[in-house]
Amino acid sequence: MTQLEPSIVTDLTNRLTYGGYLRLDKLLSAQQPLSAGADGEPRHDEMLFIIQHQTSELWMKLMIHELRAAIAFVREDRLEACFKILARVKAIQRQLFEQWAVLETLTPSEYEGFRPALGTSSGFQSAQYRAIEFLLGNKAAALVEVFAYDETIRDELAALLHAPSLYDEFLRHLARRGLPVPAACVEHDWSQPYVRNPDLVAVFKTIYDEPERWWDAYEMAEKLVDVEESFQLWRFRHLKTVERTIGYKAGTGGSSGVAFLRRALDHQFFPELIDVRTVIGPKERAGRSQGPQGASASD
Repeated sequence: MTQLEPSIVTDLTNRLTYGGYLRLDKLLSAQQPLSAGADGEPRHDEMLFIIQHQTSELWMKLMIHELRAAIAFVREDRLEACFKILARVKAIQRQLFEQWAVLETLTPSEYEGFRPALGTSSGFQSAQYRAIEFLLGNKAAALVEVFAYDETIRDELAALLHAPSLYDEFLRHLARRGLPVPAACVEHDWSQPYVRNPDLVAVFKTIYDEPERWWDAYEMAEKLVDVEESFQLWRFRHLKTVERTIGYKAGTGGSSGVAFLRRALDHQFFPELIDVRTVIGPKERAGRSQGPQGASASD
């Protein structure tokens, strides 16, 4: 039998324990299946569904925590302090992406066994997901009213709706540094959806053409592209998981299901950071992209 090291604390009476610190009594008792099989017991696979979504909400809580910190640093003109934060956000997004693989082990028949117990509850109603979208700039005032049933949540989302997003703050930072950021990007009604501004592409081209001079802004731009790409991959994996589980049925919350998720794929948080890639490089190449074996992509 393996002997414990003498220094290991074994008398945990009146001490802070691992379970106590993590509040595992609450965390591990928060899985309460609502379905019932023929034997009266909850359907086996509902536990997977609950834990999948609870862990997603925990990761989203951390993402919100990090994005708020990133916004605060940009307001202080401390871009470098954001780099580790946004690298962490990308790592969190990877966890959220990989979680879909676990849910994909749920077959359509298994899901139908407990789906009626969900009622009208739906991931569309995730307040934290909406908070993340608001923090990244995808604003929609109508979504705030979905949470009118909970005044605290509604007020928190309303505050984010009316505050500059991470991208807004980055553009304001660039303006403070003397770059010709369009005035419409520096001050406007933050509650409105972000509108792509072609005049902003030239600002980012300056940064990408001279990365040594604008290194921190250049790195920040790439970190934002990382976050956007990871978000799109997560959305696509979500769509494919839903598609293989329920096909083209309507969502439990009343959405069109796969069609609703597919439309979300078209949204870009930081459109000019993609647009600028078209104009980077010599003018003769930027205006006419080349396909395989030198053929023009427009031929």
